[in-house]
Amino acid sequence: MIPAGTDEASETSAAAAAAAAAKRHSKKPKYSKFTQQELPACTPILTHGWVITAFISVGIIFIPIGLASLFASENVVEIVDRYDKDCLPSIYSNDALAYIQSTQTNKTCMRSLTVPKQMKSPIYIYYQLDNFYQNHRRYVQSRSDNQLRSKAYEYDVEDCDPESETDKGPIVPCGLIAWSLFNDTYGFLLQNKALQVSKTDIAWKSDQKHKFGSDVYPKNFQSSGLIGGAKLNDSIPLSKQVDLIVWMRTAALPTFRKLYGKIEVDLEANQKITVVIQNNYNTYSFGGKKKLVLSTTSWIGGKNDFLGIAYLTVGALSFLMAMSFVLLYVLKPRRLEDESSLSWNVNPAGHSN
Repeated sequence: MIPAGTDEASETSAAAAAAAAAKRHSKKPKYSKFTQQELPACTPILTHGWVITAFISVGIIFIPIGLASLFASENVVEIVDRYDKDCLPSIYSNDALAYIQSTQTNKTCMRSLTVPKQMKSPIYIYYQLDNFYQNHRRYVQSRSDNQLRSKAYEYDVEDCDPESETDKGPIVPCGLIAWSLFNDTYGFLLQNKALQVSKTDIAWKSDQKHKFGSDVYPKNFQSSGLIGGAKLNDSIPLSKQVDLIVWMRTAALPTFRKLYGKIEVDLEANQKITVVIQNNYNTYSFGGKKKLVLSTTSWIGGKNDFLGIAYLTVGALSFLMAMSFVLLYVLKPRRLEDESSLSWNVNPAGHSN
């Protein structure tokens, strides 16, 4: 015969073990004020005073910034010259492809530009392409970052088709982006004296240091039957090929500008600049446009009216909203925490119960 106390102890022990097992397998989180969302909190009450003050503050901050940005943009001097049509000889006006693809035609083109206002150095030279989709998926992927970075990956060309290799071996740099490198050139004359074009610091330092290797040299580049764009000097490493580095940073939009160089002398108003262009790059086959851009800069960068207009618009709308709330408060005031204005305290006729 088992004593009654022993049975009760066994039952208590079994119950405790079951409870411990249930607790061990439970997904209920440990209680804390954080998990139960019981931390002290502050819920702001948006009174008319706070709302009006907030809108006025936004207007006071945004409108001066917008005016400063717009003023800075207006001080930027910019010359834009589209030359792809004017540099096409009249005899090829109906057959632009024959002109640009022929190795026998003269691609030299002379343009005259007038400086509208004083342009202080440095004056940045850009080429602008329209209707050129560098963001196309297959185009963007047609490159080998490993090959660009290190000589050890010279044969890493699996993503570069159709510009991956030739009969002589792999193409360095491979891919469509490098193959289509822009190859128009610009020379500048002022009063029959050549203006030097500097290529210093036109590429990102981080790209030169980390993305393009100092031990990687061009190899078998533009040596196949179909030439896409500029050729590269085989004796210069990719980390020093600044035009290539600028081009390889693909653009997100079909109209884009890329830095070609800098003129490091001041230009005075009404001076005439003669530009000698080698019109080599084929934009005629896809209806593209080519433009030469000379521009100064300001603290916001190049000419960009949108930023200033956006700030002014937001600031003006904030002031308009503030005035609207002021009029609403004056013409139709409402006491704070007025329970008689609650929907369930107003009868269908709109009168308080």
